[in-house]
Amino acid sequence: MADHLSYQPTSGLTYDPNDDHYWDADALQQEIDRTFEICHGCRMCFKYCDSFPSLFSFIDDQHDGDVRKITEPQTALVMDQCFQCKLCEVQCPYTVRDSHEFQLDFPKLVHRYKAQRHREEGSSLRDRLLSDPDRTAKLARASGGLANKLNQRSNLHRKFLDKVLGIHPDKDLPTFARRTFTQWAQERGLIKTPDQGEVVLFPTCYVEHNEPQVGRDTIEVFEKNQVAVTCEKGLACCGMPAWETGDLDTLRQRAATNLERLAPHVAAGKKVAVINPTCSMMLRQEYPELVAPADRPQAQALAEAVVDAGEYLWSLRNEERFNTDFASTPGDISYHTPCHLRAQAVGFKGRDLLRKIPGVKPKTTMECCGHDGTYAMKSESYEVSVRIGKKAFEGMAAADAEVWATDCPLAALQFGQHADRRPLHPMTILARAYRPDGFPTPVTSEESS
Repeated sequence: MADHLSYQPTSGLTYDPNDDHYWDADALQQEIDRTFEICHGCRMCFKYCDSFPSLFSFIDDQHDGDVRKITEPQTALVMDQCFQCKLCEVQCPYTVRDSHEFQLDFPKLVHRYKAQRHREEGSSLRDRLLSDPDRTAKLARASGGLANKLNQRSNLHRKFLDKVLGIHPDKDLPTFARRTFTQWAQERGLIKTPDQGEVVLFPTCYVEHNEPQVGRDTIEVFEKNQVAVTCEKGLACCGMPAWETGDLDTLRQRAATNLERLAPHVAAGKKVAVINPTCSMMLRQEYPELVAPADRPQAQALAEAVVDAGEYLWSLRNEERFNTDFASTPGDISYHTPCHLRAQAVGFKGRDLLRKIPGVKPKTTMECCGHDGTYAMKSESYEVSVRIGKKAFEGMAAADAEVWATDCPLAALQFGQHADRRPLHPMTILARAYRPDGFPTPVTSEESS
């Protein structure tokens, strides 16, 4: 082996799973060595997760600076400590996005590693459960509320989940709604043909099963702004929970379902408004690169139609229909920026919309909350997630605002448990601000004009 490790991309470097080279174990190891070497020399990303501190410690303290001496268990630990917040890629100066010759992409490298591992080893029971939120929610609803009670109140049940599944007993788990968002939308007559409306809503599995009120609030805000919004039946989870574990087949199955349901709306010229930033990132950035070859033209068309819900509403701000007739105000707001919204580089339009409410001056916290998909739920990473989120908890509290906001429902769950205040989605705040009784402080006619 040569003493020198080149910083140039390894031969045939690809992050396309349709390319046979993607699945070559030796090629992957070469790219891991190269990436680790570059990251070790840079160290810009030490603060985002435990992957980089662990990597630097192995190299410096155990292997005398030689990345090629890192063992497979050590590599696995570094990869498993990445929870795909994407912030390292956002900050990295060596990316394809920045047209740098190194073409570094640590999150995609992690996914490639996990995809190869998953192909060899499959999924654990826990991973299968957490990667299928639609099925889990269906089973929870079938329990008639028992699942919620056990998750929230039964120490014995939580110990069982810890021992058998590896779900931490102290983690606040999402509650399951009795009715899905789609059931409500159907009752409202919002399930319409693709040629109707200008926007179709992708509620996300979390809004669908856990917090349908956020979806209802989004619909209310869109309707207040004369946005002709429709909904669709049969949408699936975006696939991110499965892709976290490297389960490409399940991701592709979920993507195929969503493409089948959404493609007619896209073909009709509609935008696809997504409530959760993780899901908009998946549909906009990941689908075109990861779906089966036959699905890629549709995936690319979908990606071009995808907008964050706040992003779409913000695009109307100069139109006559844009509604600023707010009746009440929350006053100052402490706003958290979701990592996956930052990764899309579309700005924080939900926060900007809140500024349209009289008396609102959002104070922004740009730290990772540490929840990161299913990472905060797992027994081995729960405490780490709390430590990682500490700066975000402190930043939100330091703003000294009565109302907190974030576009990410899972971040809201994390803040609610560890910072004693649960943020509201910007769409919920906007919906309430249109109502006279939405917040205690009324908006005067002078303020609203």
